[in-house]
Amino acid sequence: MHAFLLFLLLSSRTALNHHISQQSYPITLELTLTKPLVYIAGALSQLAFIRKLEDSYGIPFWNNDKEAEILRLGYVKPEVISWSPRIIVLHNFLSLEECDYLRALALPRLQISTVVDTKTGKGIKSNVRTSSGMFLNPQERKYAMVQAIEKRISVYSQIPIENGELMQVLRYEKNQYYKPHHDYFSDTFNLKRGGQRIATMLMYLSDNVEGGETYFPLAGSGECNCGGKLVQGLSVKPTKGNAVLFWSMLLGEARRLVWEVNETMISSLMPLSP
Repeated sequence: MHAFLLFLLLSSRTALNHHISQQSYPITLELTLTKPLVYIAGALSQLAFIRKLEDSYGIPFWNNDKEAEILRLGYVKPEVISWSPRIIVLHNFLSLEECDYLRALALPRLQISTVVDTKTGKGIKSNVRTSSGMFLNPQERKYAMVQAIEKRISVYSQIPIENGELMQVLRYEKNQYYKPHHDYFSDTFNLKRGGQRIATMLMYLSDNVEGGETYFPLAGSGECNCGGKLVQGLSVKPTKGNAVLFWSMLLGEARRLVWEVNETMISSLMPLSP
């Protein structure tokens, strides 16, 4: 039993050093600050786009429209499960073919996952995270299917894809997990080098597993089912092709574009049941 995920981090500054290896620097998709109020405009644009998606779900838009095909318009169904913190489930975000393609691409190169060392900014092994994973390389980023997915991520997140680095594929096996954590950086090394992480896009490449929920303990006001147990918070069950977009930062001072850490955005990946 395995759970595969496609993982992408979105951050607040122009991408630096696209040649940096996965061993020396955590990979992120990053956002330029060259245009005033880009964050505010992006949030409003995202809201408008979600409403458009809700209206268009189930309507066959393609009809030889390449742009609509890339964005899977009429197939992707948005579900806002929390506005504070902001968490959006995008049903049918990836096609089944795209899921299988990414799994096949990743499988031969999976290695033990790491977490960020807050002192050095480098990736280190830790019992906080027990999955295995790999990063797509710059050549693979040029593949047509990967480019289509990156463009889709850019449109749905309202963050320019041209500032992005590389996507990461993760595999969780029985009893593997990622303990509760924040996705934003708490170290100065990464903040100076690449900017703050503001959002995460998580895409599920497999399903039919017991457990493996993405769990948000401080979101919502009720209970959810995680690994067969009722717990406080919200959870998202792995469903092949679905995606979850959530935000780790809040806009504190709109006029100055000052971002504040969103302490309520804590997530974890629950263990797969034996």
